[in-house]
Amino acid sequence: MRKIVLLLLIGMSLAVQGQVKTPRNSRMAAVSEQVGITDVTINYSRPAVNGREGKIWGELVPYGFVDYHYGTSKAAPWRAGANENTTIEFSTDVTIEGKPLAAGKYGFFIAMGQEKAMLVFSKDNNAWGSFYYNAASDALRVEVPVLKMTEPVERLKYEFAQQTDSSAVVLLEWENLKIPFTIHVDLKKTQIDAYRYAFNNGLFYAYWQNMQQAADFCLVNDVNLEEGLGWAERSINTYFGEANFLTLSTYAGLLEKAGRRHEADSLMKVAFPKGSVEDIYYYGNRLLQMKKYKAAFDAYKIDYDKAPKEWRTNFGLAKGYAVMGDKTTALKYADNGMQLVHDPGIKAYIDKLKQAITAGKDISAF
Repeated sequence: MRKIVLLLLIGMSLAVQGQVKTPRNSRMAAVSEQVGITDVTINYSRPAVNGREGKIWGELVPYGFVDYHYGTSKAAPWRAGANENTTIEFSTDVTIEGKPLAAGKYGFFIAMGQEKAMLVFSKDNNAWGSFYYNAASDALRVEVPVLKMTEPVERLKYEFAQQTDSSAVVLLEWENLKIPFTIHVDLKKTQIDAYRYAFNNGLFYAYWQNMQQAADFCLVNDVNLEEGLGWAERSINTYFGEANFLTLSTYAGLLEKAGRRHEADSLMKVAFPKGSVEDIYYYGNRLLQMKKYKAAFDAYKIDYDKAPKEWRTNFGLAKGYAVMGDKTTALKYADNGMQLVHDPGIKAYIDKLKQAITAGKDISAF
């Protein structure tokens, strides 16, 4: 009996040892970023230069496609890291350097060159290294420049740079080189697809804010207008809908785009009395960003008439007069707003607006 217990304990000990994490020479890492609403995740291992300066590129990392004399591949690229496959995953369709790539998880490889590198996105994503690389599984190949760095990087790393609403540049950096590639997403399409998917979920309808937000995205981005009009109508007239300033003004904007101007104007007459000072101010801002200057001015004027002693309404009217070409009156209302606040941060913000008005600069971002 004691021998059986001892054997069991030894077996359990060996099993535990097999599950315990231990440090790797090439550390495991992951980096993620949202590009638009697309999740991009890179999993990789980080080898170190470790005294091998000048021997990384062309030696440790060979140029081109090579035979590593292991596995099945006779022409394998570099694994773009160490250990298991480096993988890159996209939650939606993207383009890489302008070329389309479907949503999914890919093995990521690089065929290095002295001045250019071939990036390989493979449907095989669960191998060890590139020893079993099969070109028939390639989903995409793109060529990018290899750039020199002034500051060395000891451990290989990936990072995201130059982000915009719909793109980002991914950088692989190691030793004295970096390899950039640009990911671009169709933000309008992916956002509309996300809203459509959400509309299939009953919980989405439980909040008028969700339906209004979806309709407003269509309005501001001038996309999917017919469906957006339906979403806007639901945000008002369904069981969970609400006829408030946000839902009514969004619906009116989409009606106007549909050529139903009379209905839109009538709806805004109902909407404005329901709006708070803040609601109407941000509505004016949105019109300003859409370059609907006269409509923005009218909104700011209604807001001012509602609360002439608030700095924000004076600030809005200053912007309204500025885009209508009346600098003198614009500066007058900016000064009025300045006198109504004590917060130095707000005062500085108003002063920046005055400087922009005086210089004749675009003030739509204020």
